[in-house]
Amino acid sequence: MRGKTQEDRDLIDMLDPVAETVGYEIVRLRLMGGAETRRLQIMAERPMQADGSGGDMNVEDCARLSRAVSEILDAADPISGEYTLEVSSPGVDRPLTRLKDFDDYAGLEVRIELDRVAEGRKRFKGELAGVEDGQVGLNIEGEDDTTVYFPFEWLVDAKLVLTDALMKRGAEQRAARVAADGGDADQDDLGDDAEDEDFDLSESEED
Repeated sequence: MRGKTQEDRDLIDMLDPVAETVGYEIVRLRLMGGAETRRLQIMAERPMQADGSGGDMNVEDCARLSRAVSEILDAADPISGEYTLEVSSPGVDRPLTRLKDFDDYAGLEVRIELDRVAEGRKRFKGELAGVEDGQVGLNIEGEDDTTVYFPFEWLVDAKLVLTDALMKRGAEQRAARVAADGGDADQDDLGDDAEDEDFDLSESEED
């Protein structure tokens, strides 16, 4: 789910080590648009730490990753023609694209879509029940004591639902990050409303 096309996946293979070197993880990558001008969208985050810090990225993080990625793209030139590079944070109501995400966010509400019909439908909403043997568990909304498991490979889309519990977790993660950075939460450059924002850094590239 991190990449939709083979071109996306090839770029992820190229850029994953770059992101890891500068301290980030690529959550999702999309190369979109026509032949004239395309958009390379990279959504990334800090790795989740045991103390609860990590996850979100601020403007400086986006700029740092953008510079690192641009150097490799300029050298390797894997994208023909002009394109715009956009680096952003996943935001609080983020997509879940890796198997580990479904464990990290267990207990929170999510919407998922499958590539096939299961239990009579493709779309589900409910509380994440973690991962078991490579399958994603979901407590289906409105169906008490019903937990279903779907192979991760069946999922085509998954996104957290914005709830009070998710907002609280986002605030806690932000506070943990600020503390880990040795900063003051009142002076955090993300601001008091950071949990509602997606930070984005765009720049144009051409051959």
